[in-house]
Amino acid sequence: MRLHDIIERLRANVDVFDALTRAVSEEQARWKPATDQWSILEVVNHLADEEVEDFRHRLDLTLHRPGEHWPPIAPEVWARERQYNSRELGQSVERLMTRRARSLRWLEGLTQPDWSRLYEHPSAGPLPAGGVLTSWLAHDFIHVRQLNRLHREYLASELSDYAPDYAGCW
Repeated sequence: MRLHDIIERLRANVDVFDALTRAVSEEQARWKPATDQWSILEVVNHLADEEVEDFRHRLDLTLHRPGEHWPPIAPEVWARERQYNSRELGQSVERLMTRRARSLRWLEGLTQPDWSRLYEHPSAGPLPAGGVLTSWLAHDFIHVRQLNRLHREYLASELSDYAPDYAGCW
């Protein structure tokens, strides 16, 4: 695994998240396709919190304190309790960008990390540090796809007289 490549992709995703949230109205930012699905605002704030409370923190524990238990995370609960959908989009995106920049500096500062060092996850089993890092990037891609889906579904809901079906199947 080449740490440099993952860092560069995580860095490039900053531009992707910025582009996928640019020119989004506050109405669209809060719009949900269904009550049990997330809005753009919820996705962005989830990413910002995961940046600090999940991936960077858990990777640090795995690399530097492998016997220490990971603190629990509760993304669905956080979205409600932290009122992600009532926040302002611009500030939320800036929060994500600031947290990602800190993560990138932290990753770049790692010296000879042992990517094979294991964390014994209670339900997932043994997770190597390299798997946590890879999952961090994969998590970005999941939410890039989700943000794209939210854009398409919002377009279809707002312009229901002009369905985007000609574009192809989603």
